Amino acid sequence: MSTVTNISAYLFAELSDLKQLREELIAFCKVRNLKGTILLSTEGINMFVAGAAESIHELVERVHQVPGLEKLTPKISLSDHQPFNRMLVRIKKEIISFGVDGVRPAIRTSPKLASKELKQWLDEGRPITLLDTRNDYEVKLGTFKGAMIPHINSFREFPDAVRKLPDELKQQPVVMFCTGGIRCEKAGPFMEMEGFEQIYQLDGGILKYFEECGGDHYEGECFVFDQRVGVDPALRETETAVCYACQAPLDRADQEDPRYVVGISCPHCFKSEPEKMEERIAEREQAIQEICHPLPGSVPMENRRPVNIPAEHDRKELLEALTAIFPQVPPSEWERRCEAGRFVSYGGAVRNKDHVVRAGERILQIFPPAKEPDVATDIRILHEDEALLVIQKPAPLPMHPSGRFHRNTLQYILNQVYAPKYPRPVHRLDANTSGLVVFARTRHFCRLLQRQFLEGSVEKYYLVTAIGSPENDQFVCNEPISSAPGQMGSREIEEDGLPAKTEFTVLDRQEDGTCLLLAKLDTGRTNQIRVHLWSLGMPVKGDPTYLPDRKMGDTQTLDCDLPPLELHSWCMALTHPRTGERLVFATAAPAWVNALKLPEKIGDTVVGAAVG
Repeated sequence: MSTVTNISAYLFAELSDLKQLREELIAFCKVRNLKGTILLSTEGINMFVAGAAESIHELVERVHQVPGLEKLTPKISLSDHQPFNRMLVRIKKEIISFGVDGVRPAIRTSPKLASKELKQWLDEGRPITLLDTRNDYEVKLGTFKGAMIPHINSFREFPDAVRKLPDELKQQPVVMFCTGGIRCEKAGPFMEMEGFEQIYQLDGGILKYFEECGGDHYEGECFVFDQRVGVDPALRETETAVCYACQAPLDRADQEDPRYVVGISCPHCFKSEPEKMEERIAEREQAIQEICHPLPGSVPMENRRPVNIPAEHDRKELLEALTAIFPQVPPSEWERRCEAGRFVSYGGAVRNKDHVVRAGERILQIFPPAKEPDVATDIRILHEDEALLVIQKPAPLPMHPSGRFHRNTLQYILNQVYAPKYPRPVHRLDANTSGLVVFARTRHFCRLLQRQFLEGSVEKYYLVTAIGSPENDQFVCNEPISSAPGQMGSREIEEDGLPAKTEFTVLDRQEDGTCLLLAKLDTGRTNQIRVHLWSLGMPVKGDPTYLPDRKMGDTQTLDCDLPPLELHSWCMALTHPRTGERLVFATAAPAWVNALKLPEKIGDTVVGAAVG
């Protein structure tokens, strides 16, 4: 088996004509089948290269011909294989990234301490502080006994770590060290700039110390920046591997750990699925807040909203179709909008009121630029995976464009965060209702989840404050609810309406004549809980539409500064559309529940453990 010669070398010097030098060196190395990395900068050179001994010798001689690099002295080690995959020569701002102006090692460095002299100091027990300037993942593999560790993840963090060192060190001898000495060339002058009076740097670093002194006063191995990962005090390659995800060195036990997957994870950086979800959610919520400040609808902008023509309105005139599809809007208003040219085809052609529509046709309604009302933005994500998204919606916040709201909606905000794969709502909550709402990540999962809602296999529990006090602690309302919208999109009890069932349980009877109820939805009709309680003479507290004494209000969406609608989607149980696992989600109780202890179990559903 042939032996490969490895060199590591650096020298701070004032260099110029870097592009030409780069081309010459890359060609020189490739002809000789050398592999590794050479970094060039106006401040010097840093290189790690491996290959045949004769070729390495020729490379060093070539580098010595560069003005300023005549004194480059490489450190040499041997291996039984080529530790690098390719040859790179790069031009960088710094050959070792530090980011502090005024540190120029080519002009001045701190006093150097030879390896044998450091060993003598340590043998004699001199009162010195050894300071390791390397990153934590390097230190993990080994360091000098009793060395001070700054706990940094990159060399750019070293200046801040120095500023946190005890002031008493500024008058004491400090010997800093790193792998080969290059980092100390910058660290030493910086510490002197910070007021440290007796700074020494270990000449040649740990590798030179190993070469001249072996492993005395050192524990473990030395991390090296090639595929060898670690070398022992005899400069022999060890069995240590490295995690390419987090750069942590891995001993034999780490490599046998099931969490070690080459190129993906190791025991030091492995994250469980809940941990990964928690990180994703934190990033998403940060993005949501950035989108909401300022609110998207705070800047006036023209909006276009599609109108889909159902089959039953085929061949009707546009005005007639609009009046039938949206009966809550007066025909005179539709006529006014038609005359204003606010309906166009997707190609931009204006559609007048007498335009004959066809089934399936999509016409765009134009809304002139206007500032949208403010909405609540405390949107929380309770669960996110490849199939579903569970959101805790604040109120007031419309779920989708309607009325005065176009971009100040939950759907618009989520679309910006998850683009280009837009979440699909599986069901809906009123703008004034807070709490749990489910989105699907794909059309396929949306169909599967919606089927559960239609079949009634999803358990849905709401908290609601009703104005009034029912006779019994448990009661049911089975009144059918109209399918067609009435005034402002409202619904009413209608004999021939859609079947609807809500089960109510009294949780607390309050002194002001209201009561806190737990409402279980067995069906999912528009405004179901609000309409059922309204029909029983106990409207929801804070409802701007369904008022006491069976009166109808003239407001749909509450303003942010008004008392809330006290209706909250609190708990939901459904079956995961991919795994088949039964999942339970629950939120913390809203403020208006007044710290009442809520049930931890409803039937077979355990709520307490699911509170998000």
